[in-house]
Amino acid sequence: MDDAAVYVLDDETAVIQTVDFFPPVVDDPWTFGAIAAANAMSDVYAMGGEVALALNIAAFPEDLPPDVVSAVFQGGADKVAEAGGVVAGGHTIIDAEPKYGMSVMGLAHPKHVVSKAGARPGDALVLTKALGTGFILTAAKNDVVQPGHLEAAVESMLRLNRHASHLAREAGAHALTDVTGFAVVGHALEMAERSGVQVVLRAGALPLLPGARDYARAGLDFGGLRRNREHFEPRVRIAEGVPDDLRRLLFDPQTSGGLLMAVEAALAAPLVERLRADSHAAAVIGAVREGEGLIVDA
Repeated sequence: MDDAAVYVLDDETAVIQTVDFFPPVVDDPWTFGAIAAANAMSDVYAMGGEVALALNIAAFPEDLPPDVVSAVFQGGADKVAEAGGVVAGGHTIIDAEPKYGMSVMGLAHPKHVVSKAGARPGDALVLTKALGTGFILTAAKNDVVQPGHLEAAVESMLRLNRHASHLAREAGAHALTDVTGFAVVGHALEMAERSGVQVVLRAGALPLLPGARDYARAGLDFGGLRRNREHFEPRVRIAEGVPDDLRRLLFDPQTSGGLLMAVEAALAAPLVERLRADSHAAAVIGAVREGEGLIVDA
């Protein structure tokens, strides 16, 4: 039920293992490869580890030009190198729809592994990236996106969660996860259930990518959004004062999203300042208290 598997080798070393891949989210092949790699490596950072090596997982049409395939692999390799890791091979099959991602191995000291399960009443919740990639990528697929909005989303998706994970560990984060396909609501609910606490999110405090509210307000609809609403909405109490566009963004599936962490309340503001100084769109988005489940206030 956590972001990655952890296998303890000895008193000093734990192996963190994860895998993720998906179809293209942008047209440029290098950018697609780099985003897919950043997304796959994120689970290692969500467990408090460092990336050691990665294996490519790819499916490409037989007639896809070789330079396009090479560019996808190069994007992934460049991101792994930025993380300080090594690409050590992989496996490719022929498929009508392109797909790419990675199986990633990370390392951590067993005592430094952080899971979703440690949130404590009184903690503050910090999110390290702005939300809205699902709506913006859908707008791009429908040819209604503004170029600046897509550029901002791509920049966010390309950003590694590595330094954010370092700062989370320095702040002694009690619980840590990354916000991806289940949206901020789904991943916050996982943290609440795994930790045996109640999580309260403030919809008005959520950091949002430029244009995200515009596309949510425009009524764009897509499969990931519908599935999240069907699965999570009955399990979440959302205040009547939350506007409809923000309500929809609560369920927006993220690609290469940020880290969500529970930290001591007194440490949250200084942590956000350090994250913003490193160009992260970080914010305190809620709190942890005794009880159960997830509440969203306006």
